[in-house]
Amino acid sequence: MTMELLVAIAIGLLTTCGVWLMLRARIFDVILGLTFLSYAVNLFIFAMGRLRPGAVPIVQPGVPPTLENHTDPVPQALVLTAIVISFAMTAVLLVVAIRTRAATGTDHVDGEEPRP
Repeated sequence: MTMELLVAIAIGLLTTCGVWLMLRARIFDVILGLTFLSYAVNLFIFAMGRLRPGAVPIVQPGVPPTLENHTDPVPQALVLTAIVISFAMTAVLLVVAIRTRAATGTDHVDGEEPRP
């Protein structure tokens, strides 16, 4: 019960931080917000496969191959794939953001600095 609550709080905090950062007007804040949202989605997908500490995802001889004895390996594989894809997309977005800053001289989303 406690572990599920901690994971739910972590997902909520990551989602909140990600949305807040995406609503800011700077390119690098938006990229960081997208990264936090991808972490939240990865944790959510991982939690959907049941949180069972100590249970293995590989069928062992002599143990019935049910989800009562093992964890579901599909969410783990999906999260591993999502981590690789999000890392590559973050790298591409950072390159685009650095190039945009070099071309425009600002990292503001609409290209202009806000007036006070």
